[in-house]
Amino acid sequence: MRFDHAGIATDDAASLAGLYADLLDCAVVHEERFDGMDVVFLDLGNGYFELLEPHGGGAVADYIAERGPGIHHLAVRVEDGDGGIEGAMERARERGVELVDEEPREGAWGHRVAFCHPASTGGVLLEFVEH
Repeated sequence: MRFDHAGIATDDAASLAGLYADLLDCAVVHEERFDGMDVVFLDLGNGYFELLEPHGGGAVADYIAERGPGIHHLAVRVEDGDGGIEGAMERARERGVELVDEEPREGAWGHRVAFCHPASTGGVLLEFVEH
């Protein structure tokens, strides 16, 4: 496994993408409307920033309403050598980690994803991502 991205909840993905692109000298490499959000990925060379701007309700909108904009989750990329996403999920279960997702689901950019509950991971919403 290796670091994949930091998911950042924001009220304005386009403006934040412009700031980060200029400040960090990085490029927007993917944009989509997914699951009621505008999602923007910026390539940092060794991982991504994923900007999440909700439209309407949902988990990210709830997060912003409670805590304000900021880091929403951290994601690690799972590889075939790790047993893929199912292997990562099984390792989590064996270690007593509560999963938000009992089965992998489709995430942004068409990747398969599964989240670990922050109550089991030191207060961090942890995402497994399979490209």
